Amino acid sequence: MISVLNNLINGISLGSIYAIIALGYTMVYGIAKMLNFAHGDVIMVGAYVCFFATGSYGLPPVAGVVLAMVVCTILGVVIERLAYKPLRQAPSLAVLITAIGVSYFLQNAALKLWGSDPKSFRSVVPSGSLSLAGGKLTISYATLVTVLACVVIMVALTAFTGNTKMGKAMRACSEDKGAAQLMGIDVDFTISMTFAIGSALAAIAGVLLCSAYPTLMPTTGSMPGIKAFTAAVFGGIGSIPGALVGGILLGVIEIFGKAYISTQLSDAVVFAVLIVVLLVKPSGLLGKTIREKV
Repeated sequence: MISVLNNLINGISLGSIYAIIALGYTMVYGIAKMLNFAHGDVIMVGAYVCFFATGSYGLPPVAGVVLAMVVCTILGVVIERLAYKPLRQAPSLAVLITAIGVSYFLQNAALKLWGSDPKSFRSVVPSGSLSLAGGKLTISYATLVTVLACVVIMVALTAFTGNTKMGKAMRACSEDKGAAQLMGIDVDFTISMTFAIGSALAAIAGVLLCSAYPTLMPTTGSMPGIKAFTAAVFGGIGSIPGALVGGILLGVIEIFGKAYISTQLSDAVVFAVLIVVLLVKPSGLLGKTIREKV
């Protein structure tokens, strides 16, 4: 029973990271109707910035995280302006290929700047753990911070999109960009803000990911990025609660798959569950089916 609880806690912790990453995918898709496959590499950039800020320059962990968020926010806006904005009216395939190209560019730029050698990431969360059940059940501080950060981000983002002027503009653009523009909403600025928020969250996710799995490489964000995209689709891409549900479920399934099936087959189990869910509910667990008149 204790081992099951430990695996459940580890799954929720990993799933919380996936959920934070998935928010970037789901926000961009929900508003711009495009898949930003370079999002995983923004995670990597944020982790590297924090790594050098805290390691080479001696900044405190909080300052390193803030600096990573600032750099990734600027990077996200630059990517949107240079790579995606010119393709606003282009076919979706052109945008998809561009996103893959941006992803490869960021990975190769990281290889050029920082090399291919793995780096040991020092956790920004103090070491230690909370003991329960007479010491049989332990919850690390990193796990607590990760889950808490996920909950706070989800609540704040839900309040932001529901109660602020910019959040309402984002929802209006998601429904109908043309109508939103006629109502005086700056669609281009709104989309740029979406990229900025998603990229800032990617920086947080990158720092939390490397704090839990302290090996940093230029390909660090690739697989977590793919799994987070899977989580967004799982929960219903375009839905903020769906990103949370999909991320948590994906993390739990992955950890339990490694513990009770096989470490080699855990990823296969994750994607098999995704296929089953999409066969039953193509829009995802919390996604809405949109019917179009033709």
